[in-house]
Amino acid sequence: MTVLGIETSCDETSAAVVRDGKLLSNATVVQLFHSVHGGVVPELASRAHQKLIVPIVDEALRKASVDKADLDAVAAVHGPGLIGSILVGLSFGKAMAMGLGIPFVGVNHMEAHIFSNLIDDPKPSFPFVNLTVSGGHTQLILVKDYFRYELLGETMDDAAGEAFDKVAKMLGIGYPGGPFVDKLAANGNAKAVNFPRPYLEEGSHQFSFSGIKTSVLYYLRKVGFDKTANRNEQFIADVCASFQAAVVDVLIDKLLMAAKKYNVKDVTVSGGVSANSELRRRLEAEVKLNHLNLFIPKLDFCTDNGAMVAAAGYERLRHGFESSLELTAEPNLQLQ
Repeated sequence: MTVLGIETSCDETSAAVVRDGKLLSNATVVQLFHSVHGGVVPELASRAHQKLIVPIVDEALRKASVDKADLDAVAAVHGPGLIGSILVGLSFGKAMAMGLGIPFVGVNHMEAHIFSNLIDDPKPSFPFVNLTVSGGHTQLILVKDYFRYELLGETMDDAAGEAFDKVAKMLGIGYPGGPFVDKLAANGNAKAVNFPRPYLEEGSHQFSFSGIKTSVLYYLRKVGFDKTANRNEQFIADVCASFQAAVVDVLIDKLLMAAKKYNVKDVTVSGGVSANSELRRRLEAEVKLNHLNLFIPKLDFCTDNGAMVAAAGYERLRHGFESSLELTAEPNLQLQ
């Protein structure tokens, strides 16, 4: 069974081909022009998807040495995300499936992130706890089996990746903020500033990162930091390292707490922030101390990508799921 997966939920246009569970290709274009605006502009993102969707699908098919006629199904994200962006991939995927006379499968973007850890071998064993952490989402999920999920906790305000972007903007170091903070933090002192760790009430699996972000803002005001003036690069590196350490502490502690509570041996991490070098380094050390198995996708599969959609679509078809061509885009779609 050969499945084409399409991802257009935000600012990555991506397509991939999976055959019998094996990834044959993955083609992605990141819309870098949003950096001049300091964030993703929804209207510009959807217009870019319209221009890119055909060449990206063609590239995925070419890399996989697969003809359109060889496809058995098309899968595309139908939420959550930016409504205009979702509509481009969803409409294209449904039209392609209808034109070829093959099944169409709608995929939840958050479910696809879980499947980013099920693309390559070795794979985690059910049940496992997954931490999805990105610019738009921070969720802790107990994955009981294929398509059986229990949402343990999620952010009550800012997502972790969103906090990275906003702190980077305060410091004037660029967008998207995560990679810039990560790079500068490597030369900083993580103990230079003691930013708060918001664990909320005891035993809570919920997240809150607006407080850390606000603490950075007040600290920069207190010391009179001016991002437009001649800046102390070591000071900026220390703030990045201290902020990053606070966020990573919370993410890891809650992931480990959930693994212990639900007695699982495998933990997975997905989403754009899973590419963060400090998060990866700390996780590798902590899982060894706690006798757990850690699964983190390759860097190509951390950010939004067609491979995770194709993998989820393949398994949905294998388990008897197929979507109606009347399926609508849902920007606030929840993980069921």
